[in-house]
Formats: sequence, structure tokens, C-alpha cells
Amino acid sequence: MNESDTLAIIKPDAFGSGKAGSIIAHLEAAGFQVVAARVSRLSRSEAESFYAVHRVRPFFGSLVEFMTSGPCMLLLLRRADAVPYLRQVIGATDPAEADEGTVRALYAESKERNAIHASDSPENSDTEIAFFFTGAERLRG
Repeated sequence: MNESDTLAIIKPDAFGSGKAGSIIAHLEAAGFQVVAARVSRLSRSEAESFYAVHRVRPFFGSLVEFMTSGPCMLLLLRRADAVPYLRQVIGATDPAEADEGTVRALYAESKERNAIHASDSPENSDTEIAFFFTGAERLRG
């Protein structure tokens, strides 16, 4: 299995309530390497652009409001089969449906305030990483 990269965002709810360190420790224990990380407060235009795929969905406005409500932590993660494995480690969008021991079961407040974003496909991962991280930040060590 080849190593690959993926994007995760510790969302404003989890970052603001001091759960970022625990979430990062959880991800590292699952075998992810943090390649790059930074704290950012998304502007409305950044959030609208990043989540443009959801523009026609009824929750788009509240998602943008939530993602711009406070700082979040952007993470570039690496491990074998990073994208599907991260989706498994974070659990279902609704923490009530997330498997025990997953990030969302442990740290999410609700389906809307679900602690973490993770890329859902290798193609989207590449696009999402490029949205937040420069090529220099992505260099393999």
C-alpha cells in the first residue's frame, strides 16, 4: 500500500472547545502523520468556495455560517490509504450513528457540529489539499 495524503479540518466547534489536541492524538494513534498544520479562520468567500459542491443543498448557508464562526485547524495528513482510512477513523457524519471510538462519536456535538471534516475521495482530497496548502508545504520528507 502506498502512502497518500488527505485533508482534515478540525472544525470551529471542536477547536473552540479545546478538543484539537485530543483529535490530533487520536489521528496519530491511528497511524496518520501530520505533514502540515495551521490554524485559520475561514472567510465567508473561502467557506463558500470550499463547500461549493453543497451550494444547492438546504444546509449550505448554515454550513458556511458555522465554518466561519471561529478558528479551525487545517491538517495535511499522510498514511497508507489515507482517504478511506480517515473516513473510517472519523465515523459517520451524525455522531449518534458513528461507531464507538471514532472521532465523531468521541468529540462531536451534533450532526451539524460534527468536529471534523475529511476529504471523501482521492480526487477531492487533492483539490481540497491544494485549496489550503502550497506545494512547498506538501513536500515529502
